[in-house]
Amino acid sequence: MIKTSMKIEGMMCGMCEAHICNAIRKVIPSAKKVEASRRKKEASFLTEDPVDAIQLKAAIDETGYTCLEVNSEQYIKKGLFGGK
Repeated sequence: MIKTSMKIEGMMCGMCEAHICNAIRKVIPSAKKVEASRRKKEASFLTEDPVDAIQLKAAIDETGYTCLEVNSEQYIKKGLFGGK
């Protein structure tokens, strides 16, 4: 799995978080565990395959928010059955 996280400016409320999550799901239909936090000014999700950061940034910017950066890294599930 790959975890993609983004720094996003402009989220002010729960509806803003929902708009971000909807934009991510629209451009990356395979996204799982999509989350956005106005307090942390970030959003994240999991995918099986790498995502197109340029396309993702454009989708967020289209909604009126500002995507400052996109980072992807290997995601290792933690817990009883997830490894470490």
